[in-house]
Amino acid sequence: MKKALITGITGQDGSYLAEFLLDKGYEVHGIVRRCSSLNTQRIDHLIEGKYGNEEKIVLHFGDLSDSNSLNRLIDKFEPCEIYNLGAQSHVQVSFDVPEFTSDVNALGALRLLDSIKEVNPKIKYYQASSSELFGKVKETPQTENTPFNPRSPYAVAKLYAYWITINYREAYQLFACNGILFNHESPRRGKTFVTRKITTGISNILKGKQEKIILGNIDAKRDWGFAGDYVEAMWLMLQQNEPDDYVVATGETHTVREFCELAFQHVGIKLVWDGEGISEKGIDYKTGKELISISNQYFRPTEVDLLLGNATKTHNKLNWEPKVSFEKLIEMMVDSDINT
Repeated sequence: MKKALITGITGQDGSYLAEFLLDKGYEVHGIVRRCSSLNTQRIDHLIEGKYGNEEKIVLHFGDLSDSNSLNRLIDKFEPCEIYNLGAQSHVQVSFDVPEFTSDVNALGALRLLDSIKEVNPKIKYYQASSSELFGKVKETPQTENTPFNPRSPYAVAKLYAYWITINYREAYQLFACNGILFNHESPRRGKTFVTRKITTGISNILKGKQEKIILGNIDAKRDWGFAGDYVEAMWLMLQQNEPDDYVVATGETHTVREFCELAFQHVGIKLVWDGEGISEKGIDYKTGKELISISNQYFRPTEVDLLLGNATKTHNKLNWEPKVSFEKLIEMMVDSDINT
């Protein structure tokens, strides 16, 4: 039986990847940080026996800032694949905690790669890179060859992780891949991320728990896909004969404004807009009630206005295609929050 080790297993991507690997017959090990209240709700259904009595998912205390814990786990459990999904993953928050973000997102990747080099160079390694690397984009759409121009401490840290992955691949002949994933969402997305903030806000408005949703740059354009689709691409990268780097994207771009309109439309509310700039508001067409307002609080110090991926290489070499459309993704997220 193949063994995989996942950092960030309790996150959105980690939970979907764990499900995917279990369905492939893997024994899955996950690294979790020790705290007084474990954040395992995304994977509780896996721990509680969906796959029978045989224990196939095991959690271990460790930390990307602690080389000793990483070395110990890799040496003890001998995984054949390691997926580094652990990170301080919120772009806005990275401006508030840049040093912590850099230690985990940048040096965490270095610590894992160095552990692989020392313990077992045959382990295959996946590094979760990000479309935020492109930042203030040099060309559209963005491919594996587009120059990077990061615009946040998060993106700068991820850029280090991207290049150290390539460096260790070339210097030590490791099977190490970067997946440059564009925005990918799901009902398991953290509630502080804009897409989930919108869908949970709609649920709360309908239930009388919230009056309106407060957002930042609603004209930012993103390439949004479904996280459950994207974890398959991660796995496919490690099944190839040679390691490489891949863009994973839908090839479509939509604004936050469009996301809001479709999400409200799904619950029977036509959203119209009034005003300009910071004074703009999203209004319920029938009732005239204000449902969305704009606040400077949610604008980044340096904005990323447009991200659009070209995943031709991924389609051709990995035979991967996204399955869930933008519209279906929104419906899935809204329905989940309403029914929770």
